[in-house]
Amino acid sequence: MGVWIIFTLCILVFLFLDLAVINKKSHVIKSKEAAIWTAIWVSLALSFSGVIWWLFSGNYIHNPTGISPDKALLKYITGYLIELSLSVDNIFVIAVIFRSFSIPEKYQHRVLFWGVLGAIFFRAMMIIFGVALINQFEWIIYFFGAFLLFTAFKMLKSEGEDFKPKESFIFKNLRKLLPFTAHTEGEKFFIYRRGIRIATPLFMALVIIELTDVLFALDSIPAILAITADPFIVFSSNILAIMGLRSMYFLISRMLNKFRFINYSLVAILAFVGLKMIFSHHLEIPEWLSLAVIGLSLTGGILASMVIPVVEGKLKE
Repeated sequence: MGVWIIFTLCILVFLFLDLAVINKKSHVIKSKEAAIWTAIWVSLALSFSGVIWWLFSGNYIHNPTGISPDKALLKYITGYLIELSLSVDNIFVIAVIFRSFSIPEKYQHRVLFWGVLGAIFFRAMMIIFGVALINQFEWIIYFFGAFLLFTAFKMLKSEGEDFKPKESFIFKNLRKLLPFTAHTEGEKFFIYRRGIRIATPLFMALVIIELTDVLFALDSIPAILAITADPFIVFSSNILAIMGLRSMYFLISRMLNKFRFINYSLVAILAFVGLKMIFSHHLEIPEWLSLAVIGLSLTGGILASMVIPVVEGKLKE
């Protein structure tokens, strides 16, 4: 329990320093700054694999699955890369939400900060629930696997469809509960007019980002649970990937059109993980092979986007 508390406190300290010190003043996050912070977060997350090995080698953490330190390290890195790769799809949606509500670039980091804070809470609850289900009902892993295969198929078939936040079920019902203004008022989430509290576009964007992240977590958490059911590995890999999501958003959101084939990489990863879950009781797939499949899928999508020429009229605005 002590390890969990220390890890959670460190994450909260990082978040506090982010909002109260590093980004105390709202500003536009340039690509150079985003690249530096992305490199810092990725390096920190990968370096944490050493902490995972140390914790499991010294029996400093409860090890319900009885995995070795070397396997724990590989499972952590694999889980982290799965979450990081699936976050790319999340970035596409966040970019659309910000465009739809005309959120100024200088305030986007503030929205994402509170979005990450909420995501940590919701994902922690989903991880606890998911691990408990797998430990209680072994057959649930087949359901998770089938769900991931269905998600991969749905993602493949929905290629080219536009997400329209202002036409979504969430936004339409949220407007019934809260008065809404289409104009931003600095970095405020709410303003008061004639004694009435009115939500700004920043708050609306935050709520939709938060709820869509919960939907994305329905894919990513079962995917990590296919790698390991150890709660700390699942939680730490998931949270560290989410912590780096903000800087990654500002780094690649301006280059979304260049990643035309990354969606196929995500389909391949989800399909592989889904099949791994379904055959988990009959076929043991080594951690290095899972890591290789994920790495090759991402590399293939990126290289295809760079090498295959754009057909005029096919690339969406």
